Parts: sequence; C-alpha cells; structure tokens
Amino acid sequence: MFIGWIVIIVALFPLAGKLSGAQDNEMSAWLPGSAESTKVVEEQKDFREDTIANANEIYYRPGGLSDQDRQAIADDQARYLDVEGVAGENLTADYSADNTTAQIEIPIAIKDGGWEDLNEAVKEIRKIADEGAPAGLESFTAGPAGIGADQAAAFEGIDGTLLMFTMAVVIIILLLTYRSPVLWFVPLISAVFAMFAAWAVVYLATKAGITVNGQSYAVLNIMIFGAGTDYALLLIARYREELRNYEDRHEAMAHALHRAGPAIIASAATVALSMLVLLAAEMNSTQGLGPVCAIGIAVGLLVMTTLLPALLVIFGRWAFWPKIPHVGTEQSHKNSVWTRVGALIEKRSRSVWVVTAVVLAAFSMGLMGLKASGVEFKDQFTSKPESIKGMEIAAKSFALGSGDPIVVIGAEAQQKQLIDTIQATEGIAPEGVAPAGPPKNGKVELYATTSDGPDTEAARETVERVRDAVHALPGADAKVGGGPAMALDMEKASEHDDKVIIPLILLAVLIVLCLLLRSILAPVILIATVVLSFAAALGISSLIFNHVFGFAGMDVGMPLFIFVFLVALGIDYNIFLMHRVREEALKRGTRKGAIVGLEATGGVITSAGLVLAATFAVFTTMPLVTFVEMGFAVALGVLLDTFIVRSVLVTALTHDIGPKIWWPSQLAKRAEEPAVGDSDGTEGPGRERDEALV
Repeated sequence: MFIGWIVIIVALFPLAGKLSGAQDNEMSAWLPGSAESTKVVEEQKDFREDTIANANEIYYRPGGLSDQDRQAIADDQARYLDVEGVAGENLTADYSADNTTAQIEIPIAIKDGGWEDLNEAVKEIRKIADEGAPAGLESFTAGPAGIGADQAAAFEGIDGTLLMFTMAVVIIILLLTYRSPVLWFVPLISAVFAMFAAWAVVYLATKAGITVNGQSYAVLNIMIFGAGTDYALLLIARYREELRNYEDRHEAMAHALHRAGPAIIASAATVALSMLVLLAAEMNSTQGLGPVCAIGIAVGLLVMTTLLPALLVIFGRWAFWPKIPHVGTEQSHKNSVWTRVGALIEKRSRSVWVVTAVVLAAFSMGLMGLKASGVEFKDQFTSKPESIKGMEIAAKSFALGSGDPIVVIGAEAQQKQLIDTIQATEGIAPEGVAPAGPPKNGKVELYATTSDGPDTEAARETVERVRDAVHALPGADAKVGGGPAMALDMEKASEHDDKVIIPLILLAVLIVLCLLLRSILAPVILIATVVLSFAAALGISSLIFNHVFGFAGMDVGMPLFIFVFLVALGIDYNIFLMHRVREEALKRGTRKGAIVGLEATGGVITSAGLVLAATFAVFTTMPLVTFVEMGFAVALGVLLDTFIVRSVLVTALTHDIGPKIWWPSQLAKRAEEPAVGDSDGTEGPGRERDEALV
C-alpha cells in the first residue's frame, strides 16, 4: 500500500503543482451568480475586454501644494499611462479647493491574472509616485485597485506561511500527545500525502468547471491537515488499544479499522455533505468552497484509511516508544483525567448537564452584540495600509464615492433620461453622472458617483433607489452594478444563504447521525448541542471582537462560514464519542457505556480538538480582520466542543437519559446490564451477541 501511494503521488505531483496557478480571483468568482451587479460585470465586456478597477492616486501636502508639486504630479500623470495594465489614453488630475490635495483616477484592466494583475500595476504606480515626489509631498494609492492590491499583498506568500505554521503546530501537538519521537511522523506524512493528492484532484476538478480562489485554496489546506489529523488520531488511539489485545499487529489493525472505521467514515461523510450543501449558496465564492473542501475531505479519508494503517503496521509497536503497548498491559486511558470527569458525571449527571447548558446559553447572549452587517474598507485590515490612509485624506476634499462609482448600463436611446433620472436620485453627488465612454451595440455605460463612501450602508441604500428609478424607465432596460451595488448584492446573497444553507447542513448532519447511531432521539439531542455550541462560541467571539480586539464589525457572510466549519468539523467529536458509547452500551448498558466511552475517547477527542483549533488559529496571523475573526471563532468553538460540549454535556445527557436515548432502536428497550469484559475494549463472552445486535 505504501509503495502504491508513492507511485500515485509521483504521478500526481505535476498536477498538484498547477493548482496555485489555476486560482480564479476575478470579480465574478466572488459575486452572487444571479445578482444584477454580476450581470453588469458581464455586460461591461461589450465595452472593453477586461474588468476595470480604478486606482486613486492621492497627493497631499498639509500646507498646500506648491508649483513644484503640481509639476511632479503632471509628470507622474504622463508616466502612469505607460504602466502595464493601465487603460485609457488620458488621465486628469483634480485639485481640492484648499489646494492641499490632488487626485488622479487611474483605470487598471484586470485580466486573467485577477489580483496578480492588479497588484503588479499598483506596485508600479506607487513606485512612480515615490520616485518623483518633492520633499514633503505625500502620495497614496487608494481606490478599489489600491485596496484590492493591499488585500492581495496580505495573501502574498500566505499559502506557504500558513502551511508551515500549520505543520509546526501539528508536530508540536502530536509530540505532546504521544510523547514519542517517532509516532508523530506517521500522521504528518500521511497528511502531506493527502494534501498533494487533494491538490491534484482539485486541479482536475477545475477543468470540469469548479472554481478555486485564494480563500478556498487556503481553507483546503487547513481542512486537510485539521480533519485528516483528527481521523489519524482516532485510528491510532484505537490501534493502540487493540495492540494490547492482539499479539499480531496486522490483526490489531484489522480490529482497529473495524471498530474505528465507521466513525471515521461517518465523520468524513458528514463534513463532505455539509460542504456540498454550499453548492446551494448564491455567492459564487461560497459555492466554489463547497466542492473544493469536499474533495479534500474525501481524499483525506482515503489516505487515512489506507496509507496510514499501512505505515503504522510497517513501523510496528516500536513506533509508540517509549510507551510501547504490549498484550495484557493496562490501557493508556485508564485512570486519566477523563476517568475522574466520568466519575463526577456518573454521580451527578443531571446537575452537570443542566449547569453546563445554562453556562453555554449565557455565553450565547453575546450574540445580541454581534455586528455582522459588513465592514467598511477602512476596517478590513488589522493595521492601516496605504490605500486606507489615502482614502481618508481624499474624503476630506472629494466626493466620497469617487473612484468606485455605481455603474448603470442601459439603452443608448434612453441615455439622457437615464442621466437625468440617476442625477435626481437622493445620494448621488452633484454633477456625479457621466458616460464612461462612447455607446456600443446600442447600449450606454454610465458612472454615478455617490455622496457617501462606496462601502457604506448609505451608498447601498442609494443603489436601491437608483435601481427603483431606472427600472421604472420604459425602454431603458437598465441594470445597476459597480462597487456599491456589488456590496449590496453580496449582503442580500449572504442573508439568503444563511436561511438556506444552515437548515440543509443540519438536515445532512442529522441523517448521517441517524444512520450511524440507529436512533432518532440521540441525533436530535446531538444537533441541539451543536447549535448551542455554535451560539456560545459566536457569542463569546462577538464580545471579544467588540471589547478586546476593537473590531468595527464582521463580514455579512462570516457567521455562515463559522457555522459551517464548527458544525461540519465539530460533529466529528459527537460521532467519535457516541459511536464508542453505543459500542460500549451493547456490552455494559447505556449509562455505564457513556462513562466508559468518555474514558476511552476523551483523550483522543481533546487531542484532535487541539490540532484542529490550532490549525484554524493560524488564520489569526493574517492582517485581514475577516480571517482573524474566522480563525479565532472556529478555534474557540472547536475547543468548546471538545472540552465542554462533547466530553461533558453530551456524556452527562446520555447518562441521565439512559437507554431511551437510542429510541426507536431495539437498544432503547434493552435493560441496563452488568458490565461484560473490561472498559479497555477486551473481548468478553457477550461480544459475539453484541455485534449481532449492532
């Protein structure tokens, strides 16, 4: 098997290396597929081949611009036309009334390279502005292109950095978990194999129409390492148990796969189905994330159930050195901290789950302060980059919406009526409407500058008014897009996706749990704990974002992403725990099985949770507020899941409810029995009968 995977990776390696270059970071790859602003982006291709993003070059001298400054600005203005990617034949400099600020709008064509085209052009523009600037004259590249370039710079090299951080974190946690100088290498090399294989498969999927962007590429790597290592930890823990029951390591692995396999497969199926549900989203970026991550999980599952077992068998018992498991030795989970937690739950299960649920519900109250209506450009970075400094200076002297106008495309015959109607709309700057160029194919493209910043709620309200006005014009056939309209359409799409995706994911998780546990009541209870865990994690995160980090708010789509990751990945721990509890319940009865299940899986669940939380926490190193919020909230939620919800709340609920939790299966009617065999999973006289009952 190991040799087979070597051959597969060598064969796939050339394809894996192409995935980074196959990313599509064009505007349409992020927007809602059916939105009006997306249609405008498509219709703009009738006027020019490439998408245009404006860079606003801002010049500023507090005491007033000198003649030397004006000459330098004029020289720069001519040089900007020679920058690769700059569109148009003429550029104009506008000066503020107080003569402190000048602004040049520079249109940049975004070709197939997406962010890369934008980034290179902005770098050259900034270089020109810096080279010719007289002493004391400040220059800033702002506007949509400047902001986009600063965002792209935040991603520059981040793939390698995130990957190295993730690998380092996983190695440290595996070393602490196993206290073995060798064993950590086995799941790590398996995760690396899974990553390369997933890259190749996802690259092939892009040829079939699946879109990969910077966001989905980064999340793919994190999920492979996080979820893949979770599966490895569960299998290794069960393999170590079986090595104490069987002398032959091949036989021990066969039993470990038989026992842990269903939980691992169910876990992967749950995550993959949850990700595929994202195909129902309106946001193109969200749609693309679904199949990319589902492929990653499927490949990770395949590797961890084929390559990992082969490596463990090849390495043999000595891989666990210095704590080598021999037949007949005491199980490693005996007398652990989870044994003591289980003893407490066994005595006071109802008090434990009631108190735990109340505390989590209290944390959920933090949701009342959640600000998830989007953030302005100036609040998207953890520090203030050049584009934001320039935007703030320009806002004092020029129309706030300059450089990122509303775009209206309509019938050429109705051009005058369109201009008059748009100009008369509340929220449009005085003399803020003009043709972007000559009409083409019977259509005209108009730019409308808003009085408010293009990233504000007021600008989005202006878009609504403009749409109502131009849609009412007979024969205009007008569509409204541009930056402010894109923001509005993404906000509406996110609201739609929340209402559609969340119920579908919960349904998918419920179905998988019902099939795995042969029960309806247990899955419903587990889903309730999932929702409570998510609410508590987001509530705590909201409080910290508002009062500790001082963030202005959260992107409108971020709660959905956090929900998807916490539910899809957090359900792993429900599955790991309850699958073992059911196995033990067949031998010992449900209440005793709950305690034994916790004792046996508590250590591996918390180790897996630490790995997954740490991998997502790596996102907090990025200079973008959205990624910091996602990394923090998911990491916090995973830790709550592993240490509190699964290990304490779910165990206490199961112990308190007893056999009825398996309703309507036959196990719900089975009376509690004395323990058969030991809590370490050894063979007992009732084992064959119990397996038949499964």
